[in-house]
Amino acid sequence: MMWGRRPSLPALVAVLVLVGSCCCCCCSAETSESPAAAAADELSGGGGRRRARGVGDGAHHHPHVRRQRGRRYNGSNSVMFRKQLLGAINGKELAVEQREQMFEIMSAMCMDGTPPAYNLDPGSGAGSRSWIVNLEGGAWCNSVKTCRLSKGTGRGSSDHMEKEIAFTGIMSSSRAVNPDFYNWNRVKIRYCDGGSFAGDAYNKEAGIYFRGQRIWNAVIKHLLSIGMASADQVLLTGCSSGGLAVILHCDQLRAFFPPAAGGRQTTVKCLSDGGLYFDAVDISGGRSLRSYFGDIVALQGIPQSLPGSCTAHLDATSCFFPQNIINDMKTPLFILNAAYDAIQISLSLAPDRADPSGSWRTCKSNRSACNASQMNFLQGFRDQMVSSVQGFSQSRSKGLFISSCFAHCQSEQLGTWNNVPGRSPIIQNKGIAKSVGDWYYNRAEVKAVDCRYPCDKTCHHIM
Repeated sequence: MMWGRRPSLPALVAVLVLVGSCCCCCCSAETSESPAAAAADELSGGGGRRRARGVGDGAHHHPHVRRQRGRRYNGSNSVMFRKQLLGAINGKELAVEQREQMFEIMSAMCMDGTPPAYNLDPGSGAGSRSWIVNLEGGAWCNSVKTCRLSKGTGRGSSDHMEKEIAFTGIMSSSRAVNPDFYNWNRVKIRYCDGGSFAGDAYNKEAGIYFRGQRIWNAVIKHLLSIGMASADQVLLTGCSSGGLAVILHCDQLRAFFPPAAGGRQTTVKCLSDGGLYFDAVDISGGRSLRSYFGDIVALQGIPQSLPGSCTAHLDATSCFFPQNIINDMKTPLFILNAAYDAIQISLSLAPDRADPSGSWRTCKSNRSACNASQMNFLQGFRDQMVSSVQGFSQSRSKGLFISSCFAHCQSEQLGTWNNVPGRSPIIQNKGIAKSVGDWYYNRAEVKAVDCRYPCDKTCHHIM
């Protein structure tokens, strides 16, 4: 195959199957490293950058197994599967299951038709049979116009993704930063569908694929095939639109791990960070986020991917809001959210179209500039969010950490994840990392809901 050309069918299959087969630049954390050294390492990006898999060998390059510095994880299994597919395409008859699997792989693609991708840092020692699967966030697109803009970026095409990204916070390989999960296999599934990994549609006129659900299915099945199927422990995480995706897919992930022979059961739990998007009334009396989500759900063919327990009695747009899903979830879920979520303030409560006079423009970028009336409105939003998780919090398997910070996405940031190298918000004498770890390992129940702003002096406000 010539370089620079669109690959033939066998080549494209190899690219898609080979996601995760090439080597990854990784650096094992030293157990003796100081918190200061760990923090400096993460902030500088040293040892924390993970090479993207399925990117770089993508739709315009010959698919081969690249060897970078670091360990090569279970590449033989992936190559074997690739050979089976290539052999089948070259004339051998495919079994029904193989045909279905090949179709699923072939049809899983970013908005521009390029293959999906993920980054992997392999686990070690006691963590080698444990997995964190992180769903990357990055907003949504709700119209052909906005999706066209995303299509030509890393949010819509694996051709434009960074090949290496920093793994920080809960994804860190530093024991000082991430004591409970540092040596697990850590995977970040890259976000290129614009619909929280839930869409299943194709806009022929614009040439845009909305295949988030197929990306989810294909990549998870691939991870299972390279070792995750035998995992003892799995944690699904994600932030922002990725945090919403966690809530939508948590029970789906659990279904991939039926009880094994002998009664062995993989522990599957989920952490949604900054994903508790609330169906709130905006400052004009409308529902800006409901309108926005409604456009996304309709454009991207999302209804069929939503939980049936919700769509049986509510419309599809309502079932894209976590508040209508979380109480019926079967898999243990931890909700990490800022009660004064900075993104929801801008996107849901005071978007520009709800504020034509611009009276909220300063407030939504600087909390100190909010007048008494505006702050009262934000306090009401906080109270609604806290009320929405009351039923959820009654389950012993569920966890909560609702801070009174003006923030968004706290699990993947060095400064908010761990109170040792950073300065995590503290509720009930625990920071975020300790709270999540205690919940995951059943060391303690965690139902942490902060008092109203400005009571918490440990926050890292971003507005």
